[in-house]
Formats: sequence, structure tokens, C-alpha cells
Amino acid sequence: MNPGMSPVALLLILAAAFAHAGWNLAAKRVPNGGALFVWLNATLSAVLLVPVVLLTATPSWDWVVPLVGSGLLHLTYFLLLQRGYATGDLSVVYPLARGTGPLLTVMLAVTVFGERPHPLGLVGAAAVVLGVLVIGSGGSSGGSRTAGVVYGLLTGAVITGYTLWDANTVNTVAIAPLVLITGSSVTEAVLLAPYALSRRASAVRMVRRHWRAVCVVGVLSPLAYVLVLFAMTLAPVSLVAPARELSIVVGGVLAWLVLGEPNPVRRLSGALIVLAGVAAIAVS
Repeated sequence: MNPGMSPVALLLILAAAFAHAGWNLAAKRVPNGGALFVWLNATLSAVLLVPVVLLTATPSWDWVVPLVGSGLLHLTYFLLLQRGYATGDLSVVYPLARGTGPLLTVMLAVTVFGERPHPLGLVGAAAVVLGVLVIGSGGSSGGSRTAGVVYGLLTGAVITGYTLWDANTVNTVAIAPLVLITGSSVTEAVLLAPYALSRRASAVRMVRRHWRAVCVVGVLSPLAYVLVLFAMTLAPVSLVAPARELSIVVGGVLAWLVLGEPNPVRRLSGALIVLAGVAAIAVS
């Protein structure tokens, strides 16, 4: 049986939750950000992180496949998420994406990686997924809700892919979390560069109008994920993946308070279920 959740891992996940909810709120407030917004964020992250990695690590050709693979998965995730935010509510897309991801991740971590978390941890993981789906069960109606559900589910599937890929990278391949997130950001920036450069005027306008959001996402997104990656080196991915959905509690409340999205009672009820699930994971 695998070890449970260590206090340090839980603290890392808690800090990541606030950073993650913060950058998702900033991204949602940029209308039709799309690929240009993703490129700006990835480029800023790469510019900030590359010098740190070069000063603290020696590059290796062995990094290429793991880092490029991670970058491709994260790029797909960001593009789907931005499209979802352009067509649906934060309170639908975000919880469905974050709920589907850990559900699939736990199943695959047990079947593929052979993890055997404590039964209480699995009960907690199930509670987290249930609470996330409760939070995301309302919101808009009609076409925007349908689009939000579709993009939320697709994004969740990609979250599963990058979570398992990155967990294997930091634990089995033994690439440092900071190196992984830096390589991923560089891959995203490079792959989107031709598209962005062909729309230079639009990119300049986006920077002028939404530079604060670009800075928030460019800093908080890699920060949130590198904290999760460190947590994955201290606890099983089958527990880390659902526990990090504490960000849903923060994001659901912010969607209500800041964006004025409806159904606060449903949000708070779902948040309590998520917190109960994380508590079960923490003591497992």
C-alpha cells in the first residue's frame, strides 16, 4: 500500500489551489483570449523561468521527449480551457474540467502505475469529484451551458494525460519540477510563435488591454503547477490529483463574488463536500 498524504504535500497543494484559482479567474476575464493569450502567458513564463533553470541545472538531451510531450499536453489543455471560457461559465467549465481530470487520474494511477492508496483516501477522492460536480451542476443554460460541459469534459481528459505524464517525468525519469514546467512553457511558446507573429497587431492590442491578466497567468500558472509537481514527489498521484481540486472551492466562490455567477448555495454545498474529501485524503 502506498503512503498517504504528508503534511508538507498538503501545504503545497493548498498554496497551489489559491494560485490556480487566481490565474483561472484572470483568464476568464479576458474575452476571446484564445491562442494569443496562451502564447503571451507561456512566453512570459518561459522568459522568467529559463534563466533560473540555466543557473541551477545542466541541460541534457534526455530532457527533450519528456519536456516536449508535457508542453504539447499543456498547450492542448490551455487552448481547450480558453475556448471553454469563451463559450461557457467559469462555474461550469472549471469544475467539470477539474472534476473529470482527477477521477480519470485516480483510476489510471491505480491500474497503470500500480498505486494502492488507503481506502479512506479513495473515499476522499470520490467525495472531491462529487463536490466538484455539484459546484459545476448549475450556471448558464442552453447552448452556452452545453458548450461549457463539452469543453469542460475534454479539458478534464487532457488534465488526466498531463498529470500522469508529468508524474512519471518527475518520479521515474527524475527531472526536477522546475525544469519540467520551464520546458513545457518553452514548448508552448515556440509552437504558438508562428501563429502569434502572424497576428502581431492583435497581440500588441491584447498586451495593452490585458497586460495585468497576462502577468497574473504567466506567473501564477507555473507557480501553481510546480507546487503540485513537488507534491507529487512526496505523495501518490492518486491522492495529489484530487486533493489539488481545493482550487475549485476558491474558484467557485470567486466566480460568485467577482463574476456574479449564480447559485451561491450550490457552490458552498459543493465546496463543503470537496473539503470533506480533502480532509479524508489528508488523514488516510
